[in-house]
Amino acid sequence: MFAKSALAYAPLPLPDRTDYAPAEMQSHADEFLAHMQRRHTVRDFTDQPVARSVIESCIRCAGSAPSGANHQPWHFVAIANPALKQQIRAEAEEEERRFYAGGAGDEWIKALEPIGTNEDKPHLTTAPWLIVVFAQRWGEFDDGSRYKNYYVPESVNIATGFLLAALHTAGLCSLTHTPNPMKFLNTALGRPASEKPTMIIAVGHPAAEAKVPSVAKLKKPLEEISTVFE
Repeated sequence: MFAKSALAYAPLPLPDRTDYAPAEMQSHADEFLAHMQRRHTVRDFTDQPVARSVIESCIRCAGSAPSGANHQPWHFVAIANPALKQQIRAEAEEEERRFYAGGAGDEWIKALEPIGTNEDKPHLTTAPWLIVVFAQRWGEFDDGSRYKNYYVPESVNIATGFLLAALHTAGLCSLTHTPNPMKFLNTALGRPASEKPTMIIAVGHPAAEAKVPSVAKLKKPLEEISTVFE
């Protein structure tokens, strides 16, 4: 992506600026809050198809996120291929069996009880799409030499948040899944050693019988998650 010869500061006028009156600001903020409060993680999907173009638009949204030095240290692999999804499910469930058999420790397993999870991950094959998020620990210039990426976890986390918001805005449900370890994903998806998988996101439409754990509706109040100095 980057050419050594093009690494120079070239300022542009601020594009696409939207300027709202104070009342409009509040209205838009409240509308977005209400919109995102309707986002729920589900584990029960249908196999109803979702157009590739929708997934690609959501990934483009993720790719617009800010990043350290604008290096954009991420790669998103979107998978609809049934055989590949089955392979990922088999390997993920193998890791999960070790996790629930004692690898996680009693405290972690206890913390997961209200969520209702276990080692079975049918969503990995039922959902029409899986999106695997990779963090790029280093990049390459156009001449093949390496450059360091900065604030990689922070940048990838911001982009992933953009992606989840975009998927919700498109009318889709998602589930973030983090088998540990996840190195098998590099091999399965042909990704280089410079990239580290951070999560698998199952994407699709919720099943008619989809449920949400009641604890998922318990959100900390504003006074617990924020401090204001005015």
